Amino acid sequence: MYSFENNKAEFFLIKFPIIFPIIYGLILYSFPQFETQLVILTIFLLAETHFGATWPFFLDKVNFEYIKSKKISFIIIPIIITILCLLSFVIIRDLFLLIFFAANVFHVTRQSWGVCKLYSNNEMEKKFQEYLIYLTNTFFFFVAFFRFYFPLINDELFFIFNILVFALLSSIFIYYIYKFKFSENFLTFVTGCLIFYPTCFVSNPVHAIIMGVTMHYTQYLYLTHKVYVKRNMNSDLDKDNIFKKIFNRYAIVILIYASIMAFFSNFGRLNNDFLKMLIIIPITGQMLHFYLDSQLWKFSEKHNRENILKHILGN
Repeated sequence: MYSFENNKAEFFLIKFPIIFPIIYGLILYSFPQFETQLVILTIFLLAETHFGATWPFFLDKVNFEYIKSKKISFIIIPIIITILCLLSFVIIRDLFLLIFFAANVFHVTRQSWGVCKLYSNNEMEKKFQEYLIYLTNTFFFFVAFFRFYFPLINDELFFIFNILVFALLSSIFIYYIYKFKFSENFLTFVTGCLIFYPTCFVSNPVHAIIMGVTMHYTQYLYLTHKVYVKRNMNSDLDKDNIFKKIFNRYAIVILIYASIMAFFSNFGRLNNDFLKMLIIIPITGQMLHFYLDSQLWKFSEKHNRENILKHILGN
C-alpha cells in the first residue's frame, strides 16, 4: 500500500469526495430555477479545470524532452484524434457522441481503479476492487444508454429496477466489509462504484452524469496539484504568498483553458445550427485529455514513475 499525506483534504478530495454530488444535488433540487447556472459553474470550476490540468505537464522541461522523444504518442496520435473527432461529429454525430460517452466512462473507471490501487492492502482486495468497479460502471453505462438514448423501461418498472440496483449495491458493499473490513479503502472503493449511479435516479442526462463525476474531477485536480507543487515546477511559488500560490503560470494555463472550453460548452444550447456545432471544440479537448492521460499516467514507463508517481506518493 502506498503512503499518502494523511490529511482532511486528501480524504474529502480523493478517498471519499461524496460531498460534491450531495452539494450538487441539494442545489439542483432546492433551486431548480438555477439549474443552467449550476451546470455552467460546475463545468467551469471542476470539469474544464480538470481537463485543463493535463496541459501544464507539457510546460515542464523534463516532461517536454520526454514528449519530444515520443513524437508518435504525443504529437501524431493527438493530431489524428483531433481530425477523427471533427470528421465524426459532422458525418456520424449520434454514433460519435455514444463513443464519446463510452470513452468518458472508461476513462473515469480507469482513474477510479487507479486511485483504489494507491490504497489497497492486498492483491485479493485489489482484484475485487478492479472487477467490481469495472462491472458497476459498465452496468451504469448501459443503464444510461437504455434510459436516455434508447428508452426501454417505463417509470413504474424503473422504480422497481432502482430498488433492485440499490439492493445489489448494498450487498456488494456489505460483502466487501465482511471480506476486507470497513476502512478508508472501502470508502474509496464505494466512490469508484457510485460515480455513475445517478444515472439510475436523476432524470436529466446532463445532471445524471455531472453529479457523480464531480468526484472524479476533484480527485484529478488534487492529484495533479500535488504533482505540480511537489516537483516545484513553479519555482516562483512562495509558500507564504497566497497570490503566487493561486496565480502561478500553471494555474493560469488551466484557467485560460477552462474559460475557453466552458465558453464553447454553452454553444450546444444555442438555436443556430452552425454555432451549435462548435461544441465539438470542448468535446475534442476531452477526447485528447482521455488519450494523453492514458500516456502520462502509465506507470509502467520509467519517466512517469520518476516524474509523476513519486511526487504523488511522497510527502
